Amino acid sequence: MTKAVLLLECPDRKGLVAAIMNFLVAQYDANILHAGQHQDAEQGRFFMRVEFECATPEGQPLAAHFAKAFEPVASEFRMRWKLADSNARLRVCLFVSQHLHCLADLLQRHKAGELECEIPLVIGNHPDGEGLTNFYGIPFHTLAMSKGNKAAVEEEQMRLLREHNVDLVVLARYMQILSAEFVEQWKAKIINVHHSFLPAFVGSKPYHAAFARGVKLIGATSHYVTADLDEGPIIDQDVTRVTQGDTIPDLIRKGRDLERVVLSRAVRWQLEHRILHYDNKTVIFD
Repeated sequence: MTKAVLLLECPDRKGLVAAIMNFLVAQYDANILHAGQHQDAEQGRFFMRVEFECATPEGQPLAAHFAKAFEPVASEFRMRWKLADSNARLRVCLFVSQHLHCLADLLQRHKAGELECEIPLVIGNHPDGEGLTNFYGIPFHTLAMSKGNKAAVEEEQMRLLREHNVDLVVLARYMQILSAEFVEQWKAKIINVHHSFLPAFVGSKPYHAAFARGVKLIGATSHYVTADLDEGPIIDQDVTRVTQGDTIPDLIRKGRDLERVVLSRAVRWQLEHRILHYDNKTVIFD
């Protein structure tokens, strides 16, 4: 039996759910394990995630024939869709700089089985994360970046990603701005964590800005990376309360706890194929 996830979006209209379910049952005798849906009333859009299992003809991979079989349904309802094999683990590369708390959290969650993926390598623009990464038996590549070698470094990064068949890049507090060319090649496949509750306090020192503003809540945000800095579709956010007695180091300490949580949730949801993005928004399925 093959387990798979079907994610789709299309203009909203009657008969969508019936058409999808009838296809899966009639074509593949599928057992529906879980189904979730969402309607955007303002845009008239429909979103759905279906997790199912089925036997495949002559043991062939489901993807080998699903697209052709599903095309009449997808075309009739003008769907944008993708099919993912639930048993196939995505290959993830972590990018890191000198702050290691998110890297440590992701590596430990992976070791504990909370993140079902492969991590074939970690790339850092500083060597600080090498010892931690090697502790988990994962190769670490230091590619120091400066204004004069950014293009060359990104070319080497992309070569490594291709060499290791990477599916997803996670910026675990990677403090470099990726070029528009890099982002375009990895569109909707780069997740970042920003140490602020976006859209407030963008930039490199949001906790200092929050302290100066005297806010009572601070937050962290995980989002997809786009060419517009800190403007990509938001995946997850969380907040914690601060008081007038908290110093900037207190805000940074509290914020790091939030960063770990929102980044790991975003990565897990991506690995489980629970996210659909459209315009500059996301739909997160339970």
